[in-house]
Parts: sequence; C-alpha cells; structure tokens
Amino acid sequence: MSAPLQNDTFLRACLRQPTDHTPVWLMRQAGRYLPEYRATRATAGSFMGLATNKDFATEVTLQPLERYPLDAAILFSDILTVPDAMGLGLSFAQGEGPRFAHPLRDEAAVMALQVPDLDKLRYVFDAVTSIRRALNGRVPLIGFSGSPWTLACYMVEGAGSDDYRLVKSMLYGRPDLMHRILDINAQAVAAYLNAQIDAGAQAVMVFDSWGGVLADGAFQAFSLAYTERVVRALKREADGRRVPVIVFTKGGGLWLEQIAGIGADVVGVDWTVNLGRARAAVGDRVALQGNLDPNVLFAPPEAVAHEAVALLDSFGPPQRPDGTWDGHVFNLGHGISQYTPPEHVAALLEAVHAHSRRQRQPMSHGG
Repeated sequence: MSAPLQNDTFLRACLRQPTDHTPVWLMRQAGRYLPEYRATRATAGSFMGLATNKDFATEVTLQPLERYPLDAAILFSDILTVPDAMGLGLSFAQGEGPRFAHPLRDEAAVMALQVPDLDKLRYVFDAVTSIRRALNGRVPLIGFSGSPWTLACYMVEGAGSDDYRLVKSMLYGRPDLMHRILDINAQAVAAYLNAQIDAGAQAVMVFDSWGGVLADGAFQAFSLAYTERVVRALKREADGRRVPVIVFTKGGGLWLEQIAGIGADVVGVDWTVNLGRARAAVGDRVALQGNLDPNVLFAPPEAVAHEAVALLDSFGPPQRPDGTWDGHVFNLGHGISQYTPPEHVAALLEAVHAHSRRQRQPMSHGG
C-alpha cells in the first residue's frame, strides 16, 4: 500500500476540483539549471547513465522538490526511450542532443518497425516505482511520453531538425509509410504509459513537442488523430483515484478547441496563447496547464513575480460564480532553460502560491 498523498492539489486542479492554491510544476524541473543535477550527472557519466539507473533517476527527480515547494514531481527520463527500445540506436553526444544510428529512411526500415518489448523499458518502470516510494506521498508523480508524431520526427530525421525536411517529405510523398510509423508509435506509447501507471505514475503527460510544425489539416491527420488514439487507450484509474492525462502540443494554440476534444483531462498551452481566452473557450471541458514564457525567468525576481501574477489574473479566480471550478496548473510554456538562475524559480513559486491563495479569498467589503 503506498503512502497517502499529503498534497493532491495538482491532481485536483487537473480534474477541475476545488483547490486552495494554483499548483505549480515546471517542464524540465529536474535538469541542468540546478548545480546538484550537474553534480549527479557527472557521477553518472552521461545522460543515459542517469536515466537508466533507478537510483540516479530517483535522486534527480527529487532534487527540485528539496529546493522548491513544487506541487508535483515528474519522472526523470527522455521522450526517446521508446524508439531506442525499437532498436534505432539512441546516443547523446556531449552538447549535441540525441541522435539515432538507424533512422527510418526507406520502406524496408519502416516495414521492419515493431512495437517494442516493454521489458526493454523495465528501467523506466523501475525508476517510477523507486521515485514513488521515495516521494512517500509528498506530491503526485507524473509519467510521460513523446507523442506518436513527435517520436516519428526524431525516428525519420535521426536527430532534432530545424526544417523537418525528411519527415515531411515522407508525410507528403509516402503518407502510407508515415501512417504505419504513427500506428506502431501509438500502440507503443499507450502500452508504455499504461506500464508507467501500473508502476505508480499518478498522472501522465503526452509531449507533442513538434505538432506545431505541421500545416493545418496535416496536424489533425498525422498528430492529433494518433495522440487521441493514445489517450483513449490509457488506464484512467489506479489506487482508487482517477489518473489525469495531460496533452501538450507546442505551437498548438491554433487548434486548442480540437485538442480539448480528444479526451484528455488537461491541455497544456505554450506562451503564445492567451490564458483567459483559452479558459473561456475550453475551460468547462478541460483544465489548462501553462504558460509562462521560460525566458521570463531571466528577468529580475520582482519582474518574474509580476509576470506570474499577470498570468494568474488572466486566468482569473478558478471558482466560477455558479460555484463550479475550472482547473489551472501553472507551468512554463515549454521546458526551463539550463541557464535559468535557480533563485528566480524560487521567486516564481512564491508569487504563484501567494497570489493564487489571494485570488481565492472572499471579497472583503470593509466600511
């Protein structure tokens, strides 16, 4: 039996239930901006050395929680573990980012692709169980995966890309091959996330990091449809509690209402989206997550606090006049930069927690 949750604010906000403050967590909150992370990574010897060792993965997942009053932890891993398990040969060169030794460049490679044996990802599930035990009920643990489309981008390009030329050439020239990759990815991602839930993840997030590079029409056919298949295949209850599902498409603000319709509990938005307008459009269907520009954190702490308050005011008090609640999980509009001063993050959390508590106070009518 796992320890009872001491702080379930994040899960409640995801499900549009009453909260006494707006919960905060940050994409890449365990990462290179923290000196303690850099020290652990040096000990582990490499990024994958960190991600594949459950003790190291547990240590770095908990580091930001020792430093800040965050409302959720997120599994320390990488979105490319799934294609790695498919045999594409993942490596991380120093300062270069991820690279695949065997990208999918021709029909034979695509036809040979298969849903991986989940046993090859046992190290991820072991890390989830270990982190959940170490958290001991402090805050919920979020598991995650890349979306089928985002994984396909890396699998075809072989690395990150600035023009998506290879993956889009396949999408337009051989859509049959593209759909085959996406079909296998959707099956793999759903199985992978369900295994994380079985191992102890209390919420899961699908990162559609490259959905926003698609044309309208292509986004719906090649990204959203497959993300929806994943969402519909997920277990939504564990330990007698609902397991919220978050979907985040970077650059997806244009399609907010369509994304809100695929069955997720929470839609993440990047910093180009107006949070108040987003709430008006979809707030009675899904909770929203986001969406501070990560570069705000380079400004002085008082400016960071000012921008956080402005964002909370844009969303407004989460309780509606009729007594029902809308959900907001405060986050950045993308991952935190490795150059972020750690003390600016402290200022952000303090501002969000304090102002969101003030927003929930009944209006005083002093004479």
